[in-house]
Amino acid sequence: MIQEEGRSLIVPAALLGACLLLGLVVGGWLLGSEIRDIKLADRSVTVKGLVERTVKSDTAIWTMSFKESSDDLEAGYAKAQADQATVLKFLADHGIQGGDIAEKDIGVTDRLTSNVNSSQALKGPRFIVEGTIVVNSKDVDRVGQTNAITSDLLAQGIILSTDTTVYKFTGLNALKPDMITEATRNARASAARFAADSGAKVGSIRSASQGVFSITAANEVSTNEDGGFNSEQQADSSIMKKVRVVSTIDYYLLN
Repeated sequence: MIQEEGRSLIVPAALLGACLLLGLVVGGWLLGSEIRDIKLADRSVTVKGLVERTVKSDTAIWTMSFKESSDDLEAGYAKAQADQATVLKFLADHGIQGGDIAEKDIGVTDRLTSNVNSSQALKGPRFIVEGTIVVNSKDVDRVGQTNAITSDLLAQGIILSTDTTVYKFTGLNALKPDMITEATRNARASAARFAADSGAKVGSIRSASQGVFSITAANEVSTNEDGGFNSEQQADSSIMKKVRVVSTIDYYLLN
């Protein structure tokens, strides 16, 4: 009877011991993991991955305005219409026409009625008549070449009061995935060089910041340590552009 009672106590004791041993093992493993994580957190390197692409603008927006002044509204308006026809012919002669051209309504300003101090005598012609033509074209080379010879219009007596051309690149979204991948690869290569110098290995990513994509003139020079720019240099006036992204990544370092 006593032996049976002893055997009945041994089994629960063995189970209790096994549970305690398992708890110690699991606790030791968790503690070791925490210590390892702490060590990993203490050992990391932050690097930057820079990627640049030179691209060509795919859209040109050319705005031209011309003015005529006259004391005779009818004569001034007729001259502005003639100027508009001359500009349209100039564009057509150089292969720009059709759906790429938008003609804005010719506007008239009466300087007599718009004069703030009407008691003063009006100096100069009373009416200012202005017309505007906007070219929106995918043929950026043709627009650039035509824009360079607007002196031909001056020879015909037309003075452009506005003559601005803006070049846009609209294909950024198609470039983003590959550029982000390359920036990450470049950042890891930099981290690997640093780790090799310090006798360590590169681990997983601790944190990452993609950075902002920028589009600038192709001849723009980086002026700060992040590979960015401290000033704008009329990027919209350049047909060739530079697309840039800088990713900042923090990697764990392993022994």
